[in-house]
Amino acid sequence: MSGAAAWRRRATTRLVHRAWRRVQNAGAVTAERPGLLSFGRIGWGTRLAFPQGTVFGEPWIHLGACCIIGEQVTLTVGLAPADLDYGPDPVIRIGDGVVIGRDSHVVAMAPITIGDKVYCGPNVYVTSTNHSYQDPDQAIGEQWPSSAPVEIGSGSWLGVDSVVLPGARLGRNVVVAAGSVVRGEVPDHAVVAGAPARIVRRWAADTGWQPPLRTPAPTPDPAGVPPEQRLDLPGLETPAGA
Repeated sequence: MSGAAAWRRRATTRLVHRAWRRVQNAGAVTAERPGLLSFGRIGWGTRLAFPQGTVFGEPWIHLGACCIIGEQVTLTVGLAPADLDYGPDPVIRIGDGVVIGRDSHVVAMAPITIGDKVYCGPNVYVTSTNHSYQDPDQAIGEQWPSSAPVEIGSGSWLGVDSVVLPGARLGRNVVVAAGSVVRGEVPDHAVVAGAPARIVRRWAADTGWQPPLRTPAPTPDPAGVPPEQRLDLPGLETPAGA
């Protein structure tokens, strides 16, 4: 390849990348630029990356402040777009500072509440509705699904490919290991793993972590670094009155 041809190819690649970056910025959804999405609430500093996944039932979806919603994340109230009234209260309520990794799904018919500062890895699936199979003579996909509220406590971490099923109630600062399937109640400060997920480690004030942690504690933050320099969204200034 001649030098001129190589230069043109590099220049073309740079132009494509710059153009795509502009498209991503223009297509991102924020409170100031909601596009065609009419969320019941979207807090200051929250950003839905472009391209978005499937989103419908937005009037019953409330997003807190400073959330990061990755590319191709599905947020739906109901199983299909329909002219239905789900009542005066939000069905999906996401707290402040929540991170939802790309290709994740939050699908609700019963309420789903995600607390503040919950972090979800890629391809996490949270749902308050599930297939029913009570009738052995009817196709499972044609039976009316069952639903139950879901709660995920503040400060929790959901690993990649994890699934949270209807009726699950996770306490504060719960760790869900990658690939786990969670149902039922999980207490505060617990680590769960497996399918179905089981508690593999817990913390208590009198005993600490049991079984004891096998990895050393991470290096603490450098002394003298102000909190604003450790924010997920550095450089943002809170608008007056926010």
